[in-house]
Amino acid sequence: MPDTDTGKNMSPNHLINEKSPYLLQHAYNPVNWYAWGDQPFEIARKENKPIFLSIGYSTCHWCHVMEKESFESEAIADILNKHFISIKVDREERPDVDQIYMLATQAMTGSGGWPMSVFLFADAKPFYAGTYFPPETRHNYPGFGDLLNSIARAWSENSEALHDSAAKITDFLVNVSRMESKEKLSISWSDSGFKEFTESYDSRYHGFGNTNKFPRPSCLDFLLAYGYRAGSNESSAMARKTLRAMNMGGMYDHIGGGYHRYSVDSQWRVPHFEKMLYDQAQLIVTNLHLYQQSGEQFFAEAAQDTITYVLRDLQHPDGGLYSAEDADSVNPYDPQEHSEGAFYLWKEEEIREILDTDTAKAFIACYGIRPHGNALSDPGGDFTGRNILYMEKSVEELAVQLGKNREELRKLLQESRRKLLVRRNKRTRPHLDDKIITSWNSLMISALAQAGSILGVRRYILEAQRITDFILNNLFQNKKLLRRWREGEPRFDGVLEDYAFFIQGLLDLHTASHDARYLHIAIDLSGQQQLLFEDPAGGFYSSQESAGLLTRMKETYDGAEPSGNSVSALNFLRLGRMLNRPDWIETGEKTIKFFGKILEAQGSAMPLMLKALELSQQPPQQLIICGDPDNKDTRNLLQKVNNRYLPFLQILLADDVDHRQLYAGSLNFIDGLEQVDGKATAYLCMDYSCQMPTNEAEELAQMLDRMTSVDNL
Repeated sequence: MPDTDTGKNMSPNHLINEKSPYLLQHAYNPVNWYAWGDQPFEIARKENKPIFLSIGYSTCHWCHVMEKESFESEAIADILNKHFISIKVDREERPDVDQIYMLATQAMTGSGGWPMSVFLFADAKPFYAGTYFPPETRHNYPGFGDLLNSIARAWSENSEALHDSAAKITDFLVNVSRMESKEKLSISWSDSGFKEFTESYDSRYHGFGNTNKFPRPSCLDFLLAYGYRAGSNESSAMARKTLRAMNMGGMYDHIGGGYHRYSVDSQWRVPHFEKMLYDQAQLIVTNLHLYQQSGEQFFAEAAQDTITYVLRDLQHPDGGLYSAEDADSVNPYDPQEHSEGAFYLWKEEEIREILDTDTAKAFIACYGIRPHGNALSDPGGDFTGRNILYMEKSVEELAVQLGKNREELRKLLQESRRKLLVRRNKRTRPHLDDKIITSWNSLMISALAQAGSILGVRRYILEAQRITDFILNNLFQNKKLLRRWREGEPRFDGVLEDYAFFIQGLLDLHTASHDARYLHIAIDLSGQQQLLFEDPAGGFYSSQESAGLLTRMKETYDGAEPSGNSVSALNFLRLGRMLNRPDWIETGEKTIKFFGKILEAQGSAMPLMLKALELSQQPPQQLIICGDPDNKDTRNLLQKVNNRYLPFLQILLADDVDHRQLYAGSLNFIDGLEQVDGKATAYLCMDYSCQMPTNEAEELAQMLDRMTSVDNL
């Protein structure tokens, strides 16, 4: 019997016992859903039925649409329950499952996305796939009910053709991660990758491509590193202009801080409104690096405001961080409506009601407010009469237009945003996916650790330590990482990105905190990662062999999240150079070589791997400081390096017995490094050979300024 309040069946299906918010959203569907596991596959074998696999996540707009249209439909549920065994997967809990069937979907259809709809045999081999299907045929999409009936008929009448399809796509999946490594590394791959970015760069609105615009921070990370090494102003300018356009556009939440998922137009004006933790973490880092490179407070403020958002709205009381906030929310102007972006939109009259006349005039001019709404496009009718905040004019431009002092105007706009945030906080917030994912939290450890050092805010480093402690206390068992924690339940074996991102976070936290404990854990986990994921041919598999999946795959794309292989290559190069371990340097270089054909043919697909290539081609650069990190003289030296963009430089502190013992086994020259005149002393080293020491901060600054390229050291 349906519940008239929720519109959902009162009798739960098998998903009711799960912790995933996404699976629980479907727990009262009339579809007889199972979670991924042995049971549904065994039932499919016994009953000789195909498997319908549906993959999505809880903050996915079109997942909500397909649930409402199809999975809540008794008629469609009857077809599924009669002819299929239905499995629902949260892609964020099981990225290893998602990776396999996303690639299968892309191979079969030419595109992919969520919700993903895949049909399998009981041996997990896929034979048909798609993404969103409407309930009835429209706009060249087959109706979902008709599609199910067609597949059920083909299953009983022409199963041989389905087996042939499954065999072909499975062969493709098994072989896709098998490639021949390049014998030698070539910096020309970076040059080619940079050229690809210049060819796809939108010089008018910035970013890459001319339709939807995605943040993809790894692209900007590479462009900055490439610009530094090659002395390319063009490369650095593309990154700077792109992030500036992003920060001024509607993709950035100007009231509460943080970034939406992507822009649906070329101008960064109209976002897809969901907020993901991994975007916040990576874009904080990109803002910090651009702040270091340009000195512009604009980027530092965006980083800090995004950190404020994450710690205010996404933090568990014990320190871990939640995954995401939904794009859809209750319309504050019409509580009966639930639509895309409603929480973030504003009517002009409400802004005028909150702010006084002069302040409202400045705010409206700055943020592109229009009486009838300002969306560039609104095919769904979600934005009618309402405004998406974006900076139509910079503070500098607006100050000239209004004849106001720039600093006074900046403070006025800041206070206006604060008042609007107070009003917005009274609205019904979007759905929060409150599961805690190891890899995404690890990206935020890196962001907070770097923010603490670069901006000189000790609290950020302490927050990074809190998140690290949460992972170690809740998601680290028997020397192995787990993937997800929710409501006290840690579950699922960690995948490659969990290990790679956490190791990266530990290295960044070690650099920021100078606590040797984090380096010890990173060393141990790196060895564990090799045991669980390394392919002797090169690179790392995404999943552990024990996962029992159709095949083991390797991620070959730095997308919304960087690939585990790209981060791993950087990690092993960093650790190998820090500890003078040739075996780990070789592991990093071998990983790059494995993907060499991709880098040579289309380096823009793996920009973070190109950054690893850049690092591999530079001699080791290290700044070793002999001094107590709590003393002012040490902090003064550290400040000089932290406010400069030096992407290949490692900062080591030889301040105590633990650190010296840790490094001494590898860096045999470290015992000879001492303080000069009883003051904290810096040694700038190239290829394990050090320049004359200095304990003068300004002299160190001059030495660092000469490091525009490694050739000048």
